[in-house]
Amino acid sequence: MNPLLTVKWPLIIGFAASLVIAILIDGGVTFNAYSLASLTRWLHIISGVFWIGLLYYFNAVQTPGLAAAAADKGGPGGAGVNKYIAPRALLWFRWSALATWLFGAWLLSQTHGRFVSAFTFGLLDHPVARANVIMGIGAWLGTIMLFNVWVLIWPNQKKILGFVSATDEQKAAARKVALLASRTNFLLSIPMLMCMIGPSHGLPL
Repeated sequence: MNPLLTVKWPLIIGFAASLVIAILIDGGVTFNAYSLASLTRWLHIISGVFWIGLLYYFNAVQTPGLAAAAADKGGPGGAGVNKYIAPRALLWFRWSALATWLFGAWLLSQTHGRFVSAFTFGLLDHPVARANVIMGIGAWLGTIMLFNVWVLIWPNQKKILGFVSATDEQKAAARKVALLASRTNFLLSIPMLMCMIGPSHGLPL
């Protein structure tokens, strides 16, 4: 069977290829604080690509597409998307969001106690480190976005998709809450990404 016809095998082979590249470049794999931080950063980025990629897909493609399908009275409607695509996309979406936050928190905790410095905007540092202020803004924006995913978007999507029972009125309310929370995350992701890369070169842009 062609492994490229599955989702699982490209992921497995991709990770294996990355390991081979790391071994060839470094002459072997060593486990120390530096390599662990590099591994965590890599997993943080991969998880983030999944999360933000799906966030952009929902806001730029699926939601407008479903609205167009609902307005097209003679068309096929959005039942297929809601039944087959949305549940799978939301599965990857919510778990990649959690993985992104956890890997990010772990990465901050590995770098000389930067977790506390970031989440307090460096105000406990003497002097205040500008990079920690920028990273802290990004970390808090990411935390708000994670909250929106698990507390607002996913519970309401379960009502919309019929995973839990809900009246038509409850589904209408759930659509509004899920949409607004998703659009909020869409908005917040832009400054969040700016802040997350900003400390690497000392500038917000």
